[in-house]
Amino acid sequence: MVPNKTIYVSDEDQPLYRRAQEIAGGNLSAAIAAALRRYVEVEEGRREGYDEIVVRVGRGAGRKQRFSGVLLAEWGRSTANRMEVYRVYRTRSGKFAVHTERSPEWTSGGSGNWVRDLANWRMYLGLTEETWGFAAGESTLDVADSIEALRDKIPAELYDMVASSDGEPAVEDLDI
Repeated sequence: MVPNKTIYVSDEDQPLYRRAQEIAGGNLSAAIAAALRRYVEVEEGRREGYDEIVVRVGRGAGRKQRFSGVLLAEWGRSTANRMEVYRVYRTRSGKFAVHTERSPEWTSGGSGNWVRDLANWRMYLGLTEETWGFAAGESTLDVADSIEALRDKIPAELYDMVASSDGEPAVEDLDI
């Protein structure tokens, strides 16, 4: 049998507790336990040097995913019509999370010959029709269990950056 616990709730917090109880289907104890579990997880991670990371994944606006981690490295590259940004995090569980953002892919109605397009002064003055379009950008989140498993998920230059920082503590306590 679980003993009853009594907590003080101020008058100004009563609406908050009522709303939590409604959301939890009438079980305020479950709502409080879930909130405390989340609070303890986040605070323990923060004390260990990890941040709460929220990233978007999917096409366009996508959806959000959250985890505890520390940013190890960020690397990007661009082409004439697209940009990619990679961010590698060490998670609290010791894995590596790779968040990759790819911008929309742009296309223009130019001829493909930049010298000819540059000479087309009518296009730059808006005196001719120009066509353009893009496909929605996307973001992904991949997880690698080890530094070795990370190698195939990211560009070689970024891997070298991450490998050189692997093993460094998330927080270093200084006696200064």
